Amino acid sequence: MTEDRSGDVIVVGSGVIGLTTAVVLAESGRRVRIWTREPAERTTSAVAGALWWPYAIEPQDLARTWALRSLSVYEELAERPDETGVRMVEGVMGGTLMDEHAPWATARLPGLRASTADEYAGPGLWARLPLIDMPVHLGWLRARFLRAGGVVEERTVTDLGEARARAGTVVNCTGIGARELLGDTGVRPVRGQLVVVENPGLRTWLVSEDAESGTTTYLFPQPGGLVLGGTTEADAWSLEPDPVVAADIVARCAALRPEVAGARVLGHRVGLRPVRPAVRLERDASAGGGEQGVLVHNYGHGGAGVTVAWGCAEVVLGLVPR
Repeated sequence: MTEDRSGDVIVVGSGVIGLTTAVVLAESGRRVRIWTREPAERTTSAVAGALWWPYAIEPQDLARTWALRSLSVYEELAERPDETGVRMVEGVMGGTLMDEHAPWATARLPGLRASTADEYAGPGLWARLPLIDMPVHLGWLRARFLRAGGVVEERTVTDLGEARARAGTVVNCTGIGARELLGDTGVRPVRGQLVVVENPGLRTWLVSEDAESGTTTYLFPQPGGLVLGGTTEADAWSLEPDPVVAADIVARCAALRPEVAGARVLGHRVGLRPVRPAVRLERDASAGGGEQGVLVHNYGHGGAGVTVAWGCAEVVLGLVPR
């Protein structure tokens, strides 16, 4: 007798989007398995900065809704930072004006204000935001998923048909992998390179946008070191750190915070952000249904996957049948 799998869910992908989605589904009572080519600690999510902020993501209005829902979750998780990897940290978003983010942010972020000249040489916003230590957070998400009865299987997926034959619902959280898996050429890699150095004592984060050069420079104090960034190289696929780029990142950060100059380098990180003209978060009508089951897509979040993960996961929950 064939086992009934119609109520099962397979989530393909184990980055922060896939893991968070799987957690929400498993805790709702679904039988959930994650199929992943590589463990979470080797995904793009593991090398993210990762500051909560709806960065370069469309559609903007929906992204802000997803982000604010996620913010509520992160505020709760920040009460247990050693366990969850989430801390609420103060810092300045340089080059950003207050009126660009009212009222969506001002109504939700207590104390959001224009930065002072002592905090940043130019216009900027001071804010207290979630800053996530991704290796810790991904490990915590995986453990929470397993506690909810979930199962993780490491396997390479080349055709979603295989997953759809094994479960009533498949949720595609493959990020940049959707380009090849679905032939979605709208998904493009935007390469990001980071340098991790010994923290010379910085306790606040800083993001500085240079409109003329198109660069964004940032410093994120994490428990394992000070994370320096970054780059936004469209259509670049290399995962090898470029020493010239690394030196430029350190120089840019030192120009903002001179104490960084000469800090001992602890490591280099490279990741490919899955950028798309708009996030694909929907039930796939072209995939049929009935005996074929349901296919839901949740990918294309660019550099804002951490920011919107919980909000998007709750949308997926509403799209998955019981």
